[in-house]
Amino acid sequence: MAFTLATRSSWNSPALRLLAQRGLATTAVPRMASEKPANPKSFKIYRWNPDAPTEKPRMQEYKLDLGQTGPMVLDALIKIKNEVDSTLTFRRSCREGICGSCAMNIDGKNTLACITHIPKDQPTKDVLIYPLPHMFVVKDLVPDMNYFYKQYASIKPWLQRKDAPEPNKELLQSPEDRKKLDGLYECILCACCSTACPSYWWNQDVYLGPSVLLQAYRWMADSRDQHLNERLEQMENAFSVYRCHTIMNCTRTCPKHLNPGSAIAQIKLLLAKN
Repeated sequence: MAFTLATRSSWNSPALRLLAQRGLATTAVPRMASEKPANPKSFKIYRWNPDAPTEKPRMQEYKLDLGQTGPMVLDALIKIKNEVDSTLTFRRSCREGICGSCAMNIDGKNTLACITHIPKDQPTKDVLIYPLPHMFVVKDLVPDMNYFYKQYASIKPWLQRKDAPEPNKELLQSPEDRKKLDGLYECILCACCSTACPSYWWNQDVYLGPSVLLQAYRWMADSRDQHLNERLEQMENAFSVYRCHTIMNCTRTCPKHLNPGSAIAQIKLLLAKN
């Protein structure tokens, strides 16, 4: 018992207390050094609320520490909504560049927020985020896609046959015919290409636009489809296809690296042959 008391009392000596304080100080320094320095980035986001129709659209600024944020623009938007401003509205789903939900205009280019890296080469430059251009806005970064989907439905995007297929039997394709669909079936209908097309801005009510025309050619090129002539007849007018002036904004902006301009050219060739 005497030894225990003596041991405890020895910690009360000034020398040992000073050493203990120095030890705590030296162990605290590495912890502070290991913390990541603040890496601020400003995001300016288009805001408009339909519940306040008298208020004009505006750009609202948010600042985030990139050290505490994921690498993609969608990560930043989710962080803003979850931790800063829950009223911010945008679409998102897969986060893998598959669904096309998070299509928006980022720093002047139509793209998908989930596969767009937050630029770090210019730390003082703001990231500008708008909804897809030349479309009605539902709220904030959410465009109204109803008319776009109606145009897509108008091309009858499904396999059409004149003879009924045999039951329980597949419609087979040769490898060569299947290869013709590459670069077409991958379209995710995000509308990045259509809303980047000046012809679509000017004639959206009659011109189908790059995305829908690429989808239309996907079925024209399918060897299992038997309604090529009917599909072409639908395009036989001055607007559905021929409003395309090969500006090629569609191909430059496609986040899936497809070539809608080439598909439209192929439709024009088919129309010329028929």
